[in-house]
Amino acid sequence: MGQYFENDENIKSEIAKYSCDILECKFTFFTDNGVFSKSKLDYGTRFLLEKVSECDLGSSILDVGCGYGPIGIYLSKVFPLHADMIDVNKRAIHLCDMNIKENKVDACAFISDCYENVVRTYDTIVTNPPIRAGKKVIYEIVFGAEKYLNESGTIYIVIRKDQGAKSMISDLEKVYDVSILGKSKGFFVIAAKKRLTS
Repeated sequence: MGQYFENDENIKSEIAKYSCDILECKFTFFTDNGVFSKSKLDYGTRFLLEKVSECDLGSSILDVGCGYGPIGIYLSKVFPLHADMIDVNKRAIHLCDMNIKENKVDACAFISDCYENVVRTYDTIVTNPPIRAGKKVIYEIVFGAEKYLNESGTIYIVIRKDQGAKSMISDLEKVYDVSILGKSKGFFVIAAKKRLTS
């Protein structure tokens, strides 16, 4: 079995569909084998959305490692804002396109290995990073974000304590203005705001 953060076209496709409520809003998502949390909205993503929904997200959002799209789709539906959504997994992007139409949101999904194909900057970047891809990839996402954030833009991250939340916070503080928005069931939601250049 391949990993959801890779392109493994040998994984058999079995598209399924589920519905869920996120903060009293109803959504329907198409999912498939080879994508993260294919049968339900995972707790980390739900907690991230709960905390980010309390923030001022500006007018533009980038969802990094979007999977089949729940983060970007929820945020673009509720605020409403345009969301760009990126993933290295072609199957995930195909599902995103289906889910953007299904949920009638202003969003665009495209293939990108981390920020490789990103050409603009954003007020907000949001990620539930692919932990199994390893620290190098995760740090490329969270520290590479600085280049793609507008002035005073913020990246929001959810990560478990046992997956290195505290060491990540310590490292983030060297580059960003960091705050912890919440902790629940071992998950930390972290806001890392781009520092003003003098």
